[in-house]
Amino acid sequence: MQHMQGKTVIVTGANSGIGYVTARELANMGARVMMVCRSQSKGEAARQQMMKEAPNAPPPELVLADFASLASVRRAAGELLDRCPRIDVLVNNAGLFVSEPLASADGYELTFAVNHLAPFLLTNLLLERIIASAPARIVNVSSYAHVAGNVKIPQIASPQRGNISQAYGDSKLCNILFTNELARRLQGTGVTANSLHPGAVATNFAADARGAFAFFFRLIRPFMLTPEQGAATSIYLASSPEVEGMSGLYFVRKKPAKTSARAQDAALARKLWEFSEQLVREKVAVA
Repeated sequence: MQHMQGKTVIVTGANSGIGYVTARELANMGARVMMVCRSQSKGEAARQQMMKEAPNAPPPELVLADFASLASVRRAAGELLDRCPRIDVLVNNAGLFVSEPLASADGYELTFAVNHLAPFLLTNLLLERIIASAPARIVNVSSYAHVAGNVKIPQIASPQRGNISQAYGDSKLCNILFTNELARRLQGTGVTANSLHPGAVATNFAADARGAFAFFFRLIRPFMLTPEQGAATSIYLASSPEVEGMSGLYFVRKKPAKTSARAQDAALARKLWEFSEQLVREKVAVA
């Protein structure tokens, strides 16, 4: 199955879990895969592992980016543009769960910064190249947790925000709102943008959670999907001819699914886009 031959695919958070499986399987289909990872050692170990598991695939390549820093995202985007004359697929997969209030390098609430602001900036910095490579695809990994989201602007960016357990649901709602607004703006370009829920996947995600969070994750772990099962929808959206031309949709188990009503709020999606633009411009000049 080499139907991704000649295509360049970027996968963020590619050193473990569903990001790793997504990158490996797309490489197996013949794609040139750029693994965007935070840690040089973990990223390189994952790259070596992938070459063992997919010996006939084009060797994956590593790009470093710390999604808690907009400057780091910007550097990674510059490197990707230097190294990739074309970008056929961008899979925004990197995600974070924290159980205490923390701030990003730029002073924003960390979950919001890593799960929304970083992929927002990365996607926009790569967008011209992606459009030039059309037909192309952008795949954003969200979650069913978006139903608990209630995006309030500008409070969402504040590390002093009240309920930290709300931050993850909010960030996953942001992923869908961003995807929908992106799909609207990309109409007529030949580039599609879709979001997805991977399922509850047993990975090292939320490994640092403490207290009630840790107890909850330990409790449900035996019932969780494997990373292979969790990556199936990401791989499908990145590669399947069946979704050619489909855009602005949310997928669960490879099928379009319903989101919360808030996720379909076009005015909120536009407001979030404009707010996000403002935040990334304040800290990092966006070309």
